[in-house]
Order: sequence, then structure tokens, then C-alpha cells
Amino acid sequence: MNRRHTPRAILDKAKTIRGKRSRIVVEHILKYGHVTTEDLEKRGYKHPPRAIRDVREQGLPLEMFWTTNSDGRKIAGYRFGNPKNIRHDRTGGRKVFPKGFQREVVETYHSRCAVCQAVLEPRYLQIDHRVPYEVAGDVDPDKRHLADYMPLCGSCNRAKSWSCEHCDNWTKHRNPRVCQTCYWANPVCFKHVAMQEIRRLDIAWQGQEVQDYEGIANQAHKRNQNLPTFVKQVLRSTLSKRPDHS
Repeated sequence: MNRRHTPRAILDKAKTIRGKRSRIVVEHILKYGHVTTEDLEKRGYKHPPRAIRDVREQGLPLEMFWTTNSDGRKIAGYRFGNPKNIRHDRTGGRKVFPKGFQREVVETYHSRCAVCQAVLEPRYLQIDHRVPYEVAGDVDPDKRHLADYMPLCGSCNRAKSWSCEHCDNWTKHRNPRVCQTCYWANPVCFKHVAMQEIRRLDIAWQGQEVQDYEGIANQAHKRNQNLPTFVKQVLRSTLSKRPDHS
């Protein structure tokens, strides 16, 4: 589908999309009918899903399909979605967080990533909606509550984005209550991970703890086990020896 065959509703919404990265996605689809992760990487975007997300956050529906790159490797492609899924309440996309608000969120978490607990300089932490913007939208700046946001390191933010984008609640239901009980909204107390019966724990070793990590990794290697499996085994064995273990 190119510009000539694009539904009028999509074209009208496309005109409202703002931001350099978002415009590149939209213009490419209008010209060629779709855009791939390879196309975006060639334009200098190392995390193509973020560019796609920028467009979706402004209310323009995009659907994913699988294709191949120039090397024959399977990659994701995107094209305009169903005009019925246009979100007219998302003009302009999410609002930029004021520096003062960002500082408050980071200080509340003592400059730690809310998921892996890594302590980082504030500039390396990204302020994230606990309930994804795509599900619950945003509120006026003067009505924001610190509890609805958390700082994430780049790695955890990308992992959350990928997980959320493949969740049925994101793609179909958009129920904020479901998100509120998800690991990615509350890694301390949760019931599911993207609606899957999964329990997850992300851990970062820093400073002197790196030696502990190397020791654990070395023991796992000697036993020819991957690290997660080895850590689970050690924890299971340790807990089973405790008198109060049940």
C-alpha cells in the first residue's frame, strides 16, 4: 500500500504526526508501502522499535509483519494498520517530562533502575510510565503522581518495550488494571509478565559484586550449565536445607 492507495483517514492522521524519527517512519511507508527494521537502521536508528513506538504513541496504527533483509535474515516490517484503530486522543504523542520531575523520580529511587536495581548516574536513567502510555495515555503535568512513574536503565526499558509490545493487553484489550499487576509495572509485587504465567527477576552486579558474579559464572561453566539454570539450582538447594523451608 502506497500513498495512492492509503485510506483517507490514515492520510489525515499521518499529517498530524510530529517528530523527526516519526516522520521518517511515516514518509517511508507512504512512499514504499512499508518500512523494515533494516530501513530504519540504515537511517541511523539502532533501536527501530522505538521509532515505531513513537508513531503509535501519536495514535497512528501500525501493524507488524515478517519479511527478510538483504542477507535473507528474518526481520520485522511495519505498514499502516486498520483506520478504525486510529487514536484521535493522541495528537502530538507523549509529553516531555520536566527536568524537575525527572529528578524527583530518580531521587525517589535513589538513582536505581526500578527493575534491575543498578545504581546509575541520573543521565543514564529513563523515566517510564508504570502503565504504558499506549494503554493508559498521560495526564496533565500538574496532575502527575510520582508513584505512577519509575526510572529504568536503557536495557530494562528496551526489555519492557519488547515484552509489552507482544502482550495481548497492549495489542487488544488495553486494560490499565492488567498492566498494574504486571512485572513491568511493579517488579516487587506482580501476578504475571505480559499476561504470561511467569515469574521474573532481573539482577545487576556492580562494583565489588562483579567478583561474586564471575565466581557464579565460573561455577556454572564448570558444570556445563547456563547461568540462570545454575542460579535456580543453587537457590533451590540452599532453601531446601533451611529448617523453616516448606
